[in-house]
Amino acid sequence: MIEATELTKRYGGTTAVEGLTFQVRPGLVTGFLGPNGAGKTTTLRMMLGLDRPTAGEVRIDGAPYRRLRDPLRTVGALLDAGAVHPGRTALNHLRCLARSNRIPMRRVHEVIELAGLSGVANRRAGTFSLGMGQRLGIAAALLGDPAVLVLDEPVNGLDPEGVRWIRNLVRDLAARGRTVLMSSHLMSETALTVDRLVVIGRGRLLADTGVTEFVDRYADAGVRVRTPEPRRLRAVLNGAGIAVTDRPDGSLSAATDPGRIGELVAAHAVPVHEVTRNTASLEEAFMRLTAGAVEYRAERPEAAERPEGAEGPGGTERPGEADRPGRVSK
Repeated sequence: MIEATELTKRYGGTTAVEGLTFQVRPGLVTGFLGPNGAGKTTTLRMMLGLDRPTAGEVRIDGAPYRRLRDPLRTVGALLDAGAVHPGRTALNHLRCLARSNRIPMRRVHEVIELAGLSGVANRRAGTFSLGMGQRLGIAAALLGDPAVLVLDEPVNGLDPEGVRWIRNLVRDLAARGRTVLMSSHLMSETALTVDRLVVIGRGRLLADTGVTEFVDRYADAGVRVRTPEPRRLRAVLNGAGIAVTDRPDGSLSAATDPGRIGELVAAHAVPVHEVTRNTASLEEAFMRLTAGAVEYRAERPEAAERPEGAEGPGGTERPGEADRPGRVSK
């Protein structure tokens, strides 16, 4: 189990993480989500002893990472797949890790095959594509056959086959009782992979719950109604005590079920062109919950238009905490 207790990290006058308390339990794939700048990478670095907390602590298997006797056998981690000597072959990189952690050489060949790197094991890491580098990083994380796995954007750069491989891999490990924490910005993939969510924003805990409960609580699961008489329909629905909101496409979203909509429009002879149940999604729930915690926000395209002859880009987005050479911005 991973246990974070009142975890806090300050850099001068800036608080990156504040009072985080959560648990990552064995037997589940836990998603670690948050907008850019939320403090995810800082939290993961404190988990792995790379940054020292200002206050609080993280325990893995009952102890801080720096006190683990055999860290690579206890925790497998992928924070930066590019952190490999470019002149070493994949095979030699894993051999060095194995030798320094008293791991049998046979395990090196097992993870190379598991990661699909058998055909490129003798190629230098500096020649690898982003996806191949990710596979090598995951192979290194699996090298000690650890009980705990911490993965930061594990599907970054992978093709569809690789994405499915990661999904099946982490779910299989969790099914065998391992503890898996996975950070990602791909909501569709997260929805297919994880069982539980820890969501943070501006360094603080926003949610710690199951995926289904999270979506049910924060996503709009009402009904989309399209009508040529939106004002009249709104009045009818409001009169029945149904909350109504406008959608960007001009339709209405009503917090009820399609059957109730049908009864009301029939009773009041309101013409409707469409009645569709909204499909609640993890992405929508995440966007709603974190709307007030987004630090780096780009302007909408229409707002970014500049007068003819104006110089400079219209967007205001700035580099996030994970913008580093060789990586895709999160």
